[in-house]
Amino acid sequence: MQLTGKITAETLMSLEAYTKWRKVNKPLVIAHRKLRSVMLGEHINVQFESETTIRYQIQEMLRIEKVFEEEGILQEVEAYAPLVPDGSNWKATMMIEYVDIHERKRELAKLIGVEDRLFVEVEGHGRVYAIADEDLDRETEEKTSAVHFVRFEFTPTMCAAIKVGAGVKLGCDHTHYPSHVDIPAETLASLAGDLK
Repeated sequence: MQLTGKITAETLMSLEAYTKWRKVNKPLVIAHRKLRSVMLGEHINVQFESETTIRYQIQEMLRIEKVFEEEGILQEVEAYAPLVPDGSNWKATMMIEYVDIHERKRELAKLIGVEDRLFVEVEGHGRVYAIADEDLDRETEEKTSAVHFVRFEFTPTMCAAIKVGAGVKLGCDHTHYPSHVDIPAETLASLAGDLK
């Protein structure tokens, strides 16, 4: 998988080439995704996206759906490419995870607006709250969605601090889910690479 800085239909592999590549490289992509995942409390998993994770997602969708047509390929690119960080931000998929379906339903009703209360705090700087679900609204009056797409936009000073090793917390100050965690050093090193 060639990283080009911009995902386009032309920079994706053919299904045949991807199938061969996948056999060898799938464990590396899974390890990369795991490195970039941060559990916030027991039930919120924040998976920070990268060009690698999004390219993999697009290629997987094309493989599963057996999409060969240019129009279908372009639809997948348009759906997922905006999730690649672009130098001044981190972008992530936020998943609210409850195994028990009844508990999940009850908690999603309590957690309306949780995606807007998710934040990143760079050491020595104020909180940066998530900009959530820019593509479409994912909650109703009855409940929030179990999946949200979020973006954390940083100032140049914050980017510089992260790149030289400042500590960073991931947190949530929603009334029903107060939680915060230090982002582990190895995860932070990977995320720092997303910033210019």
